Amino acid sequence: MRLLQVDENGKFSLTDDLIHNIPPYAILSHTWGEDYEEVSFIDLTRGLRRTKAGYKKLRFCAKQAARDGLQYFWVDTCCINKENNTELSEAITSMYRWYNRATKCYTYLSDVSIIDDNHLSPSLQQWESAFRNSRWFTRGWTLQELLAPPSVEFFCSKGTRLGDKRSLEQQIHEITRIPVLALQGAPLAKFDIDERMSWAKMRQTKRGEDKAYSLLGLFDVSMPLIYGEGEEKAFRRLQREIRGDNPLDRLPYAIEAPFNSFTRQHEPACLTNTRVNLLNDIYAWVDGKDERCIFWLNGMAGTGKSTIARTVARRYYEQQRLAASFFFSKGGGDVSHAGLFITSIAMQVAQNVPASRQYIRNAVAERNDIASQSLRDQWQWLVLCPLLKLDEHSDKSAYVLVVDALDECDNENNIRIIIHLLAEARSLKMTRLRIFLTSRSEIPIRNGFRQISDAEHRDYLLHDISPSIVDHDLSIFFEYNLKLIGQEQSLDACWPGEEITKRLIQTAGGLFIWAATACRFIHEGKRFAVRRLDTILSGINSALIAPEKHLDEIYTTVLKQSIILEFTKEEKEEVYCALRKALGSIVILLSPLSASSLCKLLGVKKEDLDQTLNDMHSVLEIPKNRFQPLRLHHPSFRDYLLSKSRCQDPNFWVNEKQAHQVLADNCLRLMSISLKQDICGLNAPGKLITEVDRSRIDHNFPPEVQYACLYWIEHVQKSSAQLCDDDQVHHFLQKHLLHWLEALGWMGKMSEGVYAIAALQSFATSDDCPHLSNFIYDAKRFVLYNRSIIEQAPIQTYCSALIFVPTTSIVRKQFADCMPGWIEMLPRTEENWNVMLQTLEGHSGPVFAVAFSPDGKTLASGSDDRMVKLWDARSGAADAVAFSPDGKTLASGSRDYTVKLWDAGSGAVLQTLEGHSSLVVAVAFSPGGKTLASGSYDNTVKLWDAGSGAVLQTLKGHSSWVNVVAFSPDGKTLASGSDDRMVKLWDARSGAVLQTLEGHSSWVNVVAFSPDGKTLASGSDDRMVKLWDARSGAVLQTLEGHSSWVNVVAFSPDGKTLASGSDDRMVKLWDARSGAVLQTLEGHSSWVNVVAFSPDGKTLASGSDDRMVKLWDARSGAVLQTLEGHSSSVVAVAFSPDGKTLASGSYDKTVKLWDAGSGGVLQTFDIGYTTNSISFSDDSTSLLTNRGILPLSPFLSNRTAFLPPQISPSVFVKDQWVSLYTDRILWLPPEHRPSCVAVFGNVVGLGHKSGRVTLMTFNV
Repeated sequence: MRLLQVDENGKFSLTDDLIHNIPPYAILSHTWGEDYEEVSFIDLTRGLRRTKAGYKKLRFCAKQAARDGLQYFWVDTCCINKENNTELSEAITSMYRWYNRATKCYTYLSDVSIIDDNHLSPSLQQWESAFRNSRWFTRGWTLQELLAPPSVEFFCSKGTRLGDKRSLEQQIHEITRIPVLALQGAPLAKFDIDERMSWAKMRQTKRGEDKAYSLLGLFDVSMPLIYGEGEEKAFRRLQREIRGDNPLDRLPYAIEAPFNSFTRQHEPACLTNTRVNLLNDIYAWVDGKDERCIFWLNGMAGTGKSTIARTVARRYYEQQRLAASFFFSKGGGDVSHAGLFITSIAMQVAQNVPASRQYIRNAVAERNDIASQSLRDQWQWLVLCPLLKLDEHSDKSAYVLVVDALDECDNENNIRIIIHLLAEARSLKMTRLRIFLTSRSEIPIRNGFRQISDAEHRDYLLHDISPSIVDHDLSIFFEYNLKLIGQEQSLDACWPGEEITKRLIQTAGGLFIWAATACRFIHEGKRFAVRRLDTILSGINSALIAPEKHLDEIYTTVLKQSIILEFTKEEKEEVYCALRKALGSIVILLSPLSASSLCKLLGVKKEDLDQTLNDMHSVLEIPKNRFQPLRLHHPSFRDYLLSKSRCQDPNFWVNEKQAHQVLADNCLRLMSISLKQDICGLNAPGKLITEVDRSRIDHNFPPEVQYACLYWIEHVQKSSAQLCDDDQVHHFLQKHLLHWLEALGWMGKMSEGVYAIAALQSFATSDDCPHLSNFIYDAKRFVLYNRSIIEQAPIQTYCSALIFVPTTSIVRKQFADCMPGWIEMLPRTEENWNVMLQTLEGHSGPVFAVAFSPDGKTLASGSDDRMVKLWDARSGAADAVAFSPDGKTLASGSRDYTVKLWDAGSGAVLQTLEGHSSLVVAVAFSPGGKTLASGSYDNTVKLWDAGSGAVLQTLKGHSSWVNVVAFSPDGKTLASGSDDRMVKLWDARSGAVLQTLEGHSSWVNVVAFSPDGKTLASGSDDRMVKLWDARSGAVLQTLEGHSSWVNVVAFSPDGKTLASGSDDRMVKLWDARSGAVLQTLEGHSSWVNVVAFSPDGKTLASGSDDRMVKLWDARSGAVLQTLEGHSSSVVAVAFSPDGKTLASGSYDKTVKLWDAGSGGVLQTFDIGYTTNSISFSDDSTSLLTNRGILPLSPFLSNRTAFLPPQISPSVFVKDQWVSLYTDRILWLPPEHRPSCVAVFGNVVGLGHKSGRVTLMTFNV
């Protein structure tokens, strides 16, 4: 990217094209006027710009950047040479990343003016109406400009600052309907595709294609830009890219972990000319040859460790050398524990070290459950191994990982493990990983470092720095902050004077948190700032006492200022009580809450909490937006408040156990009034969580309710309360256990529920509370047994979960009234719990090995389903696939520009064929299987020896992307279709061009030879099908009739009929000799993606984006069957050799087998990947897909062995469910799933492999 700067003569100049070491820069977001009004790249290079209207925006951006201390800035109108198509394309695909990396983003609203612009800080009323109606919110490109940058500031047409993305988030949310979480920086992958699409729905762009191109960054995809293709085609390609599975979306992520997360954006870095020696020492270690991979900066609370960590992170972020950062925070929810530590680092490494992204993606794809594995496995699999692979072809470079406040991680064992894992970074030789780690010097940390070699870490004690250096830095800090306060309050320029500053420095005792708290306390005093400074100084007893004591004194001073002397004794006691309740809750919260949520959790009025916290800004971060979380400025305030020896005023000291009891009581109270059966009001017992709109769930589970559900047991535990029979915990469980489990299901937190129940069991002893202890034990068994279904369909908590547990279960008896009324005769179940705790589902083949990890926390299982999983893991995003004629070899073309040959039986990679320089989208084997052809976006076709992997020929001649390749039946001729609108016929042996078939006026999407090889059919975006003489190249017929793109063509087995499918939703049958339309088959409601004839040519199958497969009479055109069942686009169909069975593959990641006669579903394979190529083996014993071979049941070769169940029109059994009409109502646990089914009216009989028969009667 190029950047703008202002030279010494006050003129704008452009830098060279920068690739590495890009300096900090500001970036402009604005709406374009007419093109001739904007200053362009040519204008800047030729000096023609000042008279243009857009020059005003450049001047504004330059001045604002200078105010913010930034030398460089970027403006899209003139930093991109739009005459250079390559540069323009690269800029558009990089735009999201450029905005994301900007230090500041200035949004210039040319249509927003202020009624009275004499104010530096105009009130909202003066401009809000114009702001809400600004054209900026209606443009396509500004969506990513709003979401990508961490910091977005808004300015009116005269350059007056209106606010930023954080202060205006409520208004922006109301204008755009974008969730506040997205505005706060939550990963966009956490919002589903439809929701993200809705944000752009009403936005406009000058060029239709830009509506799609402007969304590339929002979906983290890339694709070539083709101006002229039109809006619809661009969106079609975008949707295809989005449909491709991105494994990184599966990784859980702590959004508050990075140093520059939205919630941390106002936390300070080191002031200029402070910490100079220390920072230089750190930078020299990063960039030098020191073999020690960890730099451990340690010191007591308040010495500025986190500020230094932010400064280091910012430096290397701006140099594009920050691998990741994770800032722990006690009581900070996801950043208070190690659960998301490795996955959050891996997500950032994938983003910040681009070369590692594919390796990390592959790692996640290969191990879907990696996020639930041990920290060691996660580190090895997601971080270390990908970086080691990077070592193989990387220049020697150093990336930095910043880990701050490791001592605030809530588990001592995890702290030691993390230190041990980080030390393994020393094994990286080329791509070096430098870990900058900060913490207090506490026992778990010290023990962790003792367990690794001294050669792996360097220690730096902050309190070993010379006091004179620390005092110098403190003097700069005080001078900077007190000067700002003096200017705000119009105090004397020399206030507070050198002597007072010296006293403040002396009192700080090297603690920057003391200095920061003092300055905040003085600043909050506003017109009483001088008095507050005097209060601080008068409270100083002696300069000789420990620095921590001074810190305690200033905290006490802050608290006492909130008590008005004129209050009566009773009024003071009321204020003290309110303070202890509010502050005690805030400091022990296990995850931050907003003021609004805290009010509801504690059951206090909004105005009461506001009044209580009004004078606490010096120690608390209290956002103006009541829906943003309250936070401590520094954890030392928590330490002070909970320590009786430090907080010596009993009016303020918080008894930690009592505070936990208060929160536990309030959690139970809130859940009791908030939770209920079917809380989302769905009235659909089989509704899957994936089928419910996330906003509906969030509405029913506001943050305070989610907090109560997640943490009530931990608060009970930490209160050290003595549990007993018939206490409030017992009563809550007896009344609300199922409501709580349903809530955890909707929240996706069943794992946390399992741990919580186990924790509760550990301190509810049978001696003290036998009834409660028995109830909790039974609840634990209930949760373990039903965890899987509650996670999938939470309302099944009251159905399957209750119905299939043992008859003597305490939970079943307690909640018998909750069982559904639509089941009359319950299935017979076990009387008592047996030794089986859980059934773990997920494999699609026999499991042949299991093993526990050494710590007993992890179970590994190995299965015969390896082939399908292996394909998913090893082949990447396969865009093109083909089987060899004997079905033993699979070829895949991929986005990594390679072609791979696989053993279709074992899953082993036989060859990796490298040679293409762009995406491989088409592959085909010759009929003999000895030659493989591949077509690529690099405009070439390559012929490969399928045995050795050698390139036989590179066929050049197309001038644009090659979309399709096909061999003639005798294997002597190869046809290729391209975006250059041509079809070429090649000699498959010599590579010579035999014919160039010109005639299409748009892209060629598909080609197919007739069975005798004499005729070639081609389909194009020009809506036409052409038939060509494969020998002479002459056009035999031009088949016109489709009204949109032709996606597929296929000849009947006798070659007399041609079928074509189109985006116009129609299938057409043509006489292949005369070109006459025989039939137009209408019935699909969306694009037709695929067609196939039955072996006898009498039936045609078609698959569509409408999720349906249709079977047609090829002679009359009548619809024989409409096959419904797929939940996404159908992209592959194939008949079995006997024509009696049809297979279909879909984007829903299933393959279905259908009875071609009756239309009934014979079998569904939930294979976990998209199948876009399908065919039967010659003996019908297996199905060949684009990822491997699926073995089929014997019934396909011996049909009499399979007797499909008689299915009632109302009640039927399908997959793992009993359904009523089309609705799922009852999930069948694994041990209750049938080997055969009989349904008669409302009675369902299930036969099991064990010989057992289950009967159920339904009230329908």
